[in-house]
Amino acid sequence: MATTSVSRVLPASPERVWDLIGGFHALPDWLPYIPESTMLEGGRVRRLTNPDGEVIVERLMDFSEAERHYTYAIVEAPFQSQKGCAVITAHPF
Repeated sequence: MATTSVSRVLPASPERVWDLIGGFHALPDWLPYIPESTMLEGGRVRRLTNPDGEVIVERLMDFSEAERHYTYAIVEAPFQSQKGCAVITAHPF
């Protein structure tokens, strides 16, 4: 299976970064491409809308506040997506 990894070093503590990006529905707070996130299924699914009105639906698979990470799967998207998961994490460099 193919994998991709993207990493950024930021001039902030992991705790501060997690405070911004750690909420599963926080994408509109830090990602301009996603101006809207709607919680579904008790917060386990997010319905994202991009500036063109296209919809992306993602399901939360795993979440750890203590370890500062969450894993999600793309359920529906306007682009071709392979089955798999993505992980968002904030950790010390």
